This record gives sequence, structure tokens and C-alpha cells, in this order.
Amino acid sequence: MTNNKEQIINPKPFWGFWLSLLFQTAVIIAVPAQSVYTQINGKKVILQTAPTDPYELLQGYDPAIRYDISSQDRLRNLPGWQELPKQLGYQREKIFIKPGTLLYVILAEPISPTLPGLPQAWKPVGVSLKPPLQLKSDRIARRQSPDRVILKGLAQKDSIEYGLETYKISEPQQQLLNKDLRGSRKANLTKPQQPPSIVVEIKVDKGGNANAIALWAQFGEASPHQVRSYRF
Repeated sequence: MTNNKEQIINPKPFWGFWLSLLFQTAVIIAVPAQSVYTQINGKKVILQTAPTDPYELLQGYDPAIRYDISSQDRLRNLPGWQELPKQLGYQREKIFIKPGTLLYVILAEPISPTLPGLPQAWKPVGVSLKPPLQLKSDRIARRQSPDRVILKGLAQKDSIEYGLETYKISEPQQQLLNKDLRGSRKANLTKPQQPPSIVVEIKVDKGGNANAIALWAQFGEASPHQVRSYRF
């Protein structure tokens, strides 16, 4: 009898090990699968970067980028801000979104026609704790209104992160970017150094998940400006 019981009990840890391994494998696979889905089905959107020191873009092949919507100050006056959970900042001078809060920024497509130069950035028009349900119905009811998307973000101490702050760029593309940055600097030795205008092209799916796919930079003060894209 004892031997029979042992034969029934012993397999349980074995199956528990394989179930745990299967779960971990599913989690590992789910992350790149979501990225592939966004890349295929996502909508192209342009984000405006915050003023960037061009020398930061020369540092390696995975530099960090901040966007104008990375700053919570950029979102304070938008519809939905009052509904977000808040707390005092570390200097107790400003109120910020509570760190760790998952939120959605609503972006609207530019209305004006595209002009020569950089692609036009989408503008933030609202924030929400949940994915807004009215985006699709608004477009059906008002076909002349600008298209809208949601972008998922996570509140930090005084900023918002969207998973788009770092990117990987191939060596040939990085070398081309470095060449353009150095060329711009050399051409403006007699003038105050102006940081290049930079936007980032991303793909956003219906859930607000996003992948960065290209960086666009505009150099020089003469017209027409030199504009180039660098693919990730």
C-alpha cells in the first residue's frame, strides 16, 4: 500500500515543474509577440521630442530620448488630468501623478496639410486612466475631425514613460546620424549651436502599445532644410 501511495504522490512535483516552465515560456513569448502585432497592425504616429543635446545622440547605439509628452507639465491642462491620482512632488511645490499609475494619453493627428520638412507631430488632447471608448465613435460621427489614437504610459516621479525612451539603431544608421550631426556642427561654427529638430515615428496599436520605428532629424538654418530619417 505504501508503495502505491508513493507512486501517486511523486508525479505531482513533476507536473508542477512543467506547468511552471510552460507559464514562464508563455510570458517570454508574449512580449515579442505583442511587439510584432503592433508592428504589423499599428498606426503610424509622429511624436515630438523634447529639445535634445545632439551630443547625446552620438553616445553609443541605444541613446535615450525624451518627448514633449514625457513632461507631466505638458499634460496638466488637458481633459482628464483632474481624474488621475496625485501626490505632492519631492520638493512639495507641485502635484504630480502618483508614480506607478498606468494611464493613456490621447493624441490627435495634425489638421494642417503636411509641409516640406519634418513629418508633423501629433498633439496630446486628453489623458485617461482607462482606454477611452469614444475615439472610434467620434471619427464615425465627425469624419472631418482629426484621427486619434491612445498611447499607454506609466507615471514616474515627475514624468511619463512610454517604453519608447531607448531604441536600438544599426551601426550603418548610427554612423550616418553621427556624420550628419558633426556636419551640422561644422557648418555652424560661427553661429550659436542650435540643436537639430527631431521627431520619432512610431507604430501604435488599439491598446496603446507602441514601437519606435524611425527617427527624423532636420539640420541647418538655410532653406530648404536638410531632412533625413534613420530607421531602427
